Amino acid sequence: MLSFFKSKNSPASTEAMPANWAAKVRQGLSRTRENLGKQLSGLFGGGKIDAALYEELETILLAADTGVNATAWLLDELRRQVKRDGLTDAAQLKGALQEALINLLAPLAQPLDTHTNKPFIIMLTGVNGAGKTTSIGKLAKYFQSQGKSVLLAAGDTFRAAAREQLMAWGERNNVAVIAQESSGQQKGDPAAVIFDAINAAKARGIDIVLADTAGRLATQLHLMEEIKKVKRVIAKAEPGAPHEVLLVLDANTGQNAVNQVQAFDDALGVTGLILTKLDGTAKGGVIAAIARQRQQNLPLPIRFLGVGEGVDDLRPFDAREFVEALFD
Repeated sequence: MLSFFKSKNSPASTEAMPANWAAKVRQGLSRTRENLGKQLSGLFGGGKIDAALYEELETILLAADTGVNATAWLLDELRRQVKRDGLTDAAQLKGALQEALINLLAPLAQPLDTHTNKPFIIMLTGVNGAGKTTSIGKLAKYFQSQGKSVLLAAGDTFRAAAREQLMAWGERNNVAVIAQESSGQQKGDPAAVIFDAINAAKARGIDIVLADTAGRLATQLHLMEEIKKVKRVIAKAEPGAPHEVLLVLDANTGQNAVNQVQAFDDALGVTGLILTKLDGTAKGGVIAAIARQRQQNLPLPIRFLGVGEGVDDLRPFDAREFVEALFD
């Protein structure tokens, strides 16, 4: 049985928004900057540009999980800039590397436009523990701050605490949650929950539906088939939906995130990414690996970055802001 849980009908939370999001990103990327930025500062302190410098730079970039392909591309870009601009001192490479990174990442900075449909239905997916449910709570707050009404669908019917966790976020943000009533059974029908949520949103004139799904590994073929079914049911409830399929990636997974992108995209046609837990990792360079993976095809946008545990610590990705936060 499905139930409609509604918190008190009050306006969106008026918690203060971060005064300086760039500062928040910089703070959140402190571990990556410790690993990458300080080493680069030492490397780019001065001296000649030679093979040894490029070799050391390669080691530093790989250690930050930039990936083999992205690292090779960045080194090639630097060599081109050195030759083109006649650079001779290592200190000149810092700015050149920043610009190369920005050029690589800029195609991924595409903010999500939710004005194309009402309700705009966003389906979230990813592996266990990536932060899907928490991201939904933060997204609800973000969209509310834009004046949007939001409804949450508790489509993770597998994890025992997922329903309660999402309902807690619903109460915190004063938004409705559609969930399966607790009956002692661990697993219910996620497609039915989300189907009901979409119909409820249409009836109530809701702007955005955020649909949670259970975590799964791409190698669990029966679970990948299940989530394909969920997507098909969403399309039956609202033709053309889901309007966005967001893959939530834990930045701590490093290069494995690249494999996750490929596997979930093959199964679902992912339209955007949320990269979480950047504040807890030194592997922030994985964004470059993700960018390089699709550089010659259609870029897969990073819609949001998570750089902290606060409700406001999820924001649209800005390539220049991100790169500048990596360097001292």
